[in-house]
Amino acid sequence: MPAIERWFRLQWQEHTPPFYGSVDLRNAGYKLAPVDMNLFPGGFNNLSEEMLPCAVQAAQAAIEHLCPDARNLLLVPERHTRNVFYLTNVAQLARILRTTGLEVRIGTLSEEVKGPTTISLPGGDSLTVEPLARNGNRIGVAGFDPCAVLLNNDLSAGIPPILRDLQDQVLVPPLHAGWAVRRKSHHFAAYDEIAGEFADLLKIDPWMINPYFARCGQIDFHKRVGEECLASNVDMLLARIREKYKEYGIAEQPFVIVKADAGTYGMGIMTVKDASEVRELNRKQRNKMAVVKEGLEVTDVIIQEGVPTYEDVDGAVAEPVVYMIDRYVVGGFYRVHTERGRDENLNAPGMHFVPLAFARSCNLPNCRAQPGASSENRFYSYGVVARLALLAAALELERTAHLLPAAAANAPVAAVVAG
Repeated sequence: MPAIERWFRLQWQEHTPPFYGSVDLRNAGYKLAPVDMNLFPGGFNNLSEEMLPCAVQAAQAAIEHLCPDARNLLLVPERHTRNVFYLTNVAQLARILRTTGLEVRIGTLSEEVKGPTTISLPGGDSLTVEPLARNGNRIGVAGFDPCAVLLNNDLSAGIPPILRDLQDQVLVPPLHAGWAVRRKSHHFAAYDEIAGEFADLLKIDPWMINPYFARCGQIDFHKRVGEECLASNVDMLLARIREKYKEYGIAEQPFVIVKADAGTYGMGIMTVKDASEVRELNRKQRNKMAVVKEGLEVTDVIIQEGVPTYEDVDGAVAEPVVYMIDRYVVGGFYRVHTERGRDENLNAPGMHFVPLAFARSCNLPNCRAQPGASSENRFYSYGVVARLALLAAALELERTAHLLPAAAANAPVAAVVAG
């Protein structure tokens, strides 16, 4: 642990962490790896009350780095105003930020909101959203001029002009962190480097914390364009996984996950165990893979080593999701699905969430425990691998800032890819 924490401390002297993030992990017992890194986390409502002091403390550190004398912060959520679960997340995030001493207002991009609108939430809570307004090179809401703007909108539909070219206002995450520009393959390329360095530190095989991946561009599922690229990469990855399974005596059937290289909400994802499966997709399967959030067409996919989960909650398959603010783990939960298998995507309709007991154990492992005998150490390991993904995200954002083209900045994902 001392070597790990010192290594992270030195890394954060070289890189600036994203304001916040969440990481989906898969724990196969023989392998613990991130499978997705979200830079616009939308599940703060799933953190337990015991975790909130950690979140407030981390948010204070993040604000000090962002805008030390900040009084006002504008929170920009997703456009949809009818998803109660998501809006409960926004309310919880605003609560955390207000507890740091900020005045927080919610400014929406939704054209349906014409003035201050109060939305009732479960448990008697409410959330007031207001239309965003631009004043010169600054944005806010009526009568409110913030120092900092925090996006909780992943920009899947493109970058709206109102958010571009702000001056004397800090906007986080940066615009190129949104799915109008960001690609999962960029993230996992950065993670590959970070995992390699970390594995050298611990003298372990980096494969134990790092999923293999490949990428295919110029895909059109409707027209069956790019099938051979997809099939050959599936074959290649399955062969590499089989070699590792043989090396470590792992009696599992290898599989890969094919998913859109840009996008979230668990859309455009499928489990593949043989290359023939991607050559034989029926119309329903192709339609499912062809579009993601906001109805945007998929033109690039990432093929990622499948990591089975051996975690379960009350007999249902589960995977840990770790939440971070600044460089700190602030909590997490299990994503649980009663109708999915251990080799399937759990981010799907029918999932539910169970908070993890992170308040103490995320930062306090039991150094005297035998391997495999301590839940504190398992949770600490979750936090370590999640922070590796966060560090990779910092590296990714440094390297992709130039990918925000002026001409295509307001175009949807498909057009940016084509360009």
